[in-house]
Amino acid sequence: MKLIWKSLALADRERIMDYIAEDKPQAAIDLDESFEHTADQFLLNPRMYKPGRVKKTREAVVHPNYIMVYAIEGDTISILRVLHSAQAWP
Repeated sequence: MKLIWKSLALADRERIMDYIAEDKPQAAIDLDESFEHTADQFLLNPRMYKPGRVKKTREAVVHPNYIMVYAIEGDTISILRVLHSAQAWP
């Protein structure tokens, strides 16, 4: 399997890191490492996390405030979004 970060997910991730790093640089680094660890888990067990609110997606709670939305397409896992839990989705 291969893992792809879609452009929206990368933009979400960068925006989140920039926001948190303003006040707590180490917290931003720790959260980013959690995103990476969760993405690695997708490769080990793609269906480990719950089905998403959008058809054909799955959602992983990375932190109480952040959710990674991903899709399994053949042998590819695409990370679609990284969202704050209070953010409207879809």
